[in-house]
Parts: sequence; structure tokens; C-alpha cells
Amino acid sequence: MVKSFTPDDHARIAAAIAAAERRTSGEIFCVFARQVSSYRDVSLGWAAAAALILPMLLIPLNFDPAWFPGLGDSWEAAHMAARNVTIGKTIAAYAVVQAAVFVAVLLITCIPGILRLVTPRRVRRARVRRAALQQFLAHGLHTTQYRTGVLIFAAMADRQVEIIADEAIHSKVDSEVWAKAVDALTVALRAGRAADGFETVIGLTGDVLAAHFPPRANNPDELPNRLVEI
Repeated sequence: MVKSFTPDDHARIAAAIAAAERRTSGEIFCVFARQVSSYRDVSLGWAAAAALILPMLLIPLNFDPAWFPGLGDSWEAAHMAARNVTIGKTIAAYAVVQAAVFVAVLLITCIPGILRLVTPRRVRRARVRRAALQQFLAHGLHTTQYRTGVLIFAAMADRQVEIIADEAIHSKVDSEVWAKAVDALTVALRAGRAADGFETVIGLTGDVLAAHFPPRANNPDELPNRLVEI
């Protein structure tokens, strides 16, 4: 688990970016996000579904409002009145069960480890990718002169890594290359060696960029060489 990056870690990553960019006209930028989404809507979805479905399991058990204190049978003045009161009590008791299930499931799924388990992988992947695209645009990687920006993005809580390459790079580099880089950083993050992982992936990215986009005569450094933590 990555707790924080030290000043030395930041310096190492910045130096790795600078070294990689000296061999290419491409630009490399790194972002580390601790959490890209609260996934509160996922918790609410599970709670609502449970509140609708689970209380129905009580019906085959002859659900009776008498199970709840204060809602049991009492003397009634007339048969029709008693029937109406019984229906009202049953509905009220059922609503109490639904509310209790909703609150219980909501609280349980708010526990980080459980929330991660009940959140579909495709949802986490989509939100990490959306956050990575937002960072790609926010830091201007799409505005480099030759469209050769690469974002290395890691989301700690989601345990996901995204590498986004701009148009010129994407058209020339096979996706398997980026998959290997993603795997390398993922393994390092799991081992708690985030700085080492970023250094490794920066080196791999530099090799790819150097092969396809060698440095130009005029090779300005268009983006800051640093890791951003959000």
C-alpha cells in the first residue's frame, strides 16, 4: 500500500522523466490519484436493490406485523375496520423492514474493502479511465506541438493503472507495449514500490518514444517533469 511519496521519490521520478525525454521528442507526465470516485451511487444501488428484493423473502414465511412490538392483534369494533387496520399495519411493518435493510446494506457497502468487491470491475475501469482523460486534458498533454504526449496514471484505491498516449503515438505503437508497461507499474504498486514502478514505466515509455519519435533539432521541454498527486 502506497502511503506517500517522499521528496526523494519525486526527485527520482522527475529525473527519470527528464532522462527519458532527452532521447525523444515526446512528452511524459505522471499522475498518482488516491481515489477517483466515492462510488456512493454504487452503495445506494445495492442498498435500494436489497431493500426491494430481500424483504420479499419474508412473504413465504407468512410475514405478520405481529412480529413487531406494538403492531400485534388488538380488539377492533368491526370486521371491516379490523381488516383495514391489519392491512395498514402490514404495510407499515413491511416498510420498516425495507428501511432497515436499506440502511444496513448502505452502511456495509460503505466499508472500503467491501465497496471495492461489490463495484463491478468495468465500472471502476471506466471511472479510472475518465479521471485519466480529465488529467490528460487538464495538464495540456493534448496540446504538445507534435501530439506526442503520454500520461502515466495510477489510481491507488481502485488499484488501476492507465496509460494514455496522444494521437501521433497511438497510431504507431502497439497496444501490447502499453499493456506490459501497465502490468509493470501495477506489480510495483502492489508491492508498495510506487516510485520504483514509475521509474520503470517511464524508462519503458522513453524507449518506445525514442524508437518512434527521436529528438528533433528544436526539442523544447513542453511539460513539467514531475509527478502530480491528487
